[in-house]
Amino acid sequence: MSKTVLTLATFAFLATPLYAQEAQETQEAQPEHSVSFNAAVTSDYRYRGISQTRLQPALQGGADYTHNPSGLYAGTWLSTIKWTKDAGGGGDIEWDLYAGKRGKLGADASYDVGVLGYVYPSNGLKHVAGFADADTAELYGQLGFGPAYAKYSLALTNLFGFVDSRRSGYLDLGANIDLGQGLTLNLHAGRQDVRHHDAASYTDYKLGLAKDFGVATLAVAFVGTNAGEAAYASPANGKFLGKKALVVSAAKTF
Repeated sequence: MSKTVLTLATFAFLATPLYAQEAQETQEAQPEHSVSFNAAVTSDYRYRGISQTRLQPALQGGADYTHNPSGLYAGTWLSTIKWTKDAGGGGDIEWDLYAGKRGKLGADASYDVGVLGYVYPSNGLKHVAGFADADTAELYGQLGFGPAYAKYSLALTNLFGFVDSRRSGYLDLGANIDLGQGLTLNLHAGRQDVRHHDAASYTDYKLGLAKDFGVATLAVAFVGTNAGEAAYASPANGKFLGKKALVVSAAKTF
């Protein structure tokens, strides 16, 4: 995201939230330590409804570690991007680092708390007039109730290049409903408040369907926002980066 411009986003279509997917196996069936890897291609990397790739495709991948007895986890995820360079800086990669703890609060309730850092190597936006450094850190907390969840993220730094935007917040409400036969219905509504930048605050939404074919998971989602077109127009071509669109993705976890 940028001052002038949602991880998935490919993986958001597959199992929101991106950084805290819930395992459904029983504790007895899980090993003490779990490591997994993921790779994906998407027709447009949307994060919180805003394209990070100028409405163009992206390649993505990551790795996750979980200590199952305690629920502690850590991971990393990367995606190609375009917005930092389009905004006058440099770099073409988003590198996310995250860690937290998740667990159960009962038969149907769960929690997930952690910290997430978005790193944009060589972005250089702090040297561009009107921008702060793109690197961002957030604290997040989530409560889950069956297939539904509510999550809030609080920025500990300036948010994605917005000057003086520390303590901006994002509210994420949604559900990932198992329809059987490998199909999952993904529902999401979010609200991004950018502190001291009212014109950049907005609401986003998504209606998606994902199908697990074993060799890969394919997903399609209708996404959109009510973001201000002036605040989120691409500096490269003037196109609105929060426009309504269908996003198609393919992902594999191994």
